[in-house]
Amino acid sequence: MESGIRFTQVHLSNWRNFSRVSSNLQKRVFLVGPNASGKSNFLDCFKFLHDIVSVGGGFQEAVRRRHGVSSLRCYAARRYPDIGIQVSLGNDTEPEIWTYEVHFSQDNNQRPFIKREKVITRGEEILSRPNEQDTQDSERLKQTYLEQVNVNRDFRDISEFFASVRYLHLVPQLVRDPDRSVGRHNDPFGGDFLEQVASAPDKTREARLRRMLNAMRVAVPQLETLELQRDARGTPHLRGKYQHWRAQGAWQTEDQFSDGTLRLMGLLWAVMGGPGPLLLEEPELSLHSEVVQYIPQMLVRVQRRSGSQVMVSTHSGDLLKDEGIGLDEVLVLSPGTEGTTVKTAGEFQEVRALLEGGSNLAEALIPRTRPVDPQQMVFKLDD
Repeated sequence: MESGIRFTQVHLSNWRNFSRVSSNLQKRVFLVGPNASGKSNFLDCFKFLHDIVSVGGGFQEAVRRRHGVSSLRCYAARRYPDIGIQVSLGNDTEPEIWTYEVHFSQDNNQRPFIKREKVITRGEEILSRPNEQDTQDSERLKQTYLEQVNVNRDFRDISEFFASVRYLHLVPQLVRDPDRSVGRHNDPFGGDFLEQVASAPDKTREARLRRMLNAMRVAVPQLETLELQRDARGTPHLRGKYQHWRAQGAWQTEDQFSDGTLRLMGLLWAVMGGPGPLLLEEPELSLHSEVVQYIPQMLVRVQRRSGSQVMVSTHSGDLLKDEGIGLDEVLVLSPGTEGTTVKTAGEFQEVRALLEGGSNLAEALIPRTRPVDPQQMVFKLDD
């Protein structure tokens, strides 16, 4: 795969909250919208593509993990019930180097099957299914060509790119669990987070921990040292030395770290990871607002080093206060009876007017994501 490649476009049809959506994607993407508008489900289409090509995955397993086609299909789907995902991969100068498209449904026994699969490179179609072999043997439609190494040679770059997608929504309680790593591999909720740190090459791990420590001292100024250790059972632990009234200071391990400290560690480790796209769910959770507002700048600095694309879902006004966020980097999700719509912040005339009047992006956008009358929750308890 050529360097600097990212997801540049996505088209969804009947996927979860979205009846029909088309969006251009920048190198940074911030998803905002009310609760249950589909921010996580928007990110999940990229996780789905990752699961199709991942070890132990595949199309059938990717659908099964999401409880079947019926659970994936948009509630607003009517005349055309097939589920479709189409993505383009490219860069700023050439946004459609690759285009991959898959549509699927289920048979009378609720088994998923491929309705259409296409690959286009620089305008030339190199795969179109169903093909003659599929017509002769319909069982072939239970798998994508993308996941089959014997047939994906001409477009294996796409498979490798999808495999590089990473997702993080670290749950501190899982990191603290002493049996967290049993049976887990690349757990997006942090179950094997410390195993991931421990399995990194020594030089890479030490360099990342050093940069993490430098960054974390801003939020946790008492932190002096951060290192990895294994206990007698071989289980890895992160431990930090804090400034203390005693001259020797005080050591803590992950079971004593605060939720915010653990989430910040996970966030910093993830953004310093591989070059593939990184999907982040609400990175502001458990963090002080003064830290949250610098997350966008942190992503930019890391992107200069890794070149990776980052997509972030958020409810945080503090995160959106960053003046460096472009209107085309923010996707606003608006739920409705016919499914959720997705528009860039710049497509809303009133948002542009507020910015021209001196408001910041948070002041212009967050009111659009709030419940109409949230105080009624208190009174509804008496109904």
